[in-house]
Amino acid sequence: MSEEIQASQDTAIEESTAKGQALEGSHNDSAVASESAEDIAVDTSSSEGEAVTEDVPDEASDPRTHRFECRSCGYVYDPEEGVKKQNIPVGTAFEDLDTITFRCPVCRSKVGAFRDIGPRSKASGFEENLNFGLGVNRLTPGQKNVLIFGSLALGFAFFLSLYSLR
Repeated sequence: MSEEIQASQDTAIEESTAKGQALEGSHNDSAVASESAEDIAVDTSSSEGEAVTEDVPDEASDPRTHRFECRSCGYVYDPEEGVKKQNIPVGTAFEDLDTITFRCPVCRSKVGAFRDIGPRSKASGFEENLNFGLGVNRLTPGQKNVLIFGSLALGFAFFLSLYSLR
């Protein structure tokens, strides 16, 4: 999988350098050069859509769907859940909350104590570490749970099947 991505990135770089060399030979106006630089960016992004979507997941996400975590107690405000205790309906973005009246339901901290932790579907961990670990680091926490507990269940079933042997 990573070899395919690397190969597509190499071909995109070769295409962009070939277009860049063609630009150097023409010595046109700087506006033409900037337009063709935009064309190069478009061509490299359209050559392999999968590689681009993996590299830029945060730009495509809507900031209104991001979750916010209280730095004091660890409570996570999720717009998809709302807060029943404070009559905040489902789908209310964190930016839409009243900064004066909203408090953390657990520790009563103000809005300033919350930090953006990104959307629910974002893979956990640092961006530079997501490419390690046989692709498991790119999984969301829910997908990791399914992988871990599913493999435990399969292992348990395998060991139970050993009782059927004589």
